[in-house]
Amino acid sequence: MNQTVTAGTVAPPVNIDTMRHTISQLMDSHVQLPGGEALDLVQQALRGHIQLIIPEVEQAAWQRDKEDVSRYCALACVGEARGKLRAANRPGEHGALAYARRLARTLAALCDHHEALAGAVMCLACDQPLRDGEDTLAYDHVSPSGSALRAGRIYTRCAHMIRRH
Repeated sequence: MNQTVTAGTVAPPVNIDTMRHTISQLMDSHVQLPGGEALDLVQQALRGHIQLIIPEVEQAAWQRDKEDVSRYCALACVGEARGKLRAANRPGEHGALAYARRLARTLAALCDHHEALAGAVMCLACDQPLRDGEDTLAYDHVSPSGSALRAGRIYTRCAHMIRRH
């Protein structure tokens, strides 16, 4: 996971799909939680992903205008992530699982910031990036006053999640 970047080389781009898959190993309620050595491996993968994505998020944030709120939010998240990487793992399997879940939530937030700063268009229902080739629907949530509160697109599979008034 750790890579040494020498002069003249460029770090590989982050793979958000792989990172989100690693997150799902701890956060998806339909997946059996890893334990023992498997938990250690997931934890190492999470730490490696965080170390890879921090500079990407930081660089994208610094390119934003000083007054841009997303810049400050992303940089605050980077600071939190660095703190999580410095934090000690608690003893025992429950402590290790709790720490790994904190890392997973941190990585998920960094992925969200990375996508937002890169201008990714998100599904308004599930908050996942819209990908080419997947069925989507236009979505305008209109307030009683008639103005749109949220306009954009949602995945067709998420249409059942939207509360209609």
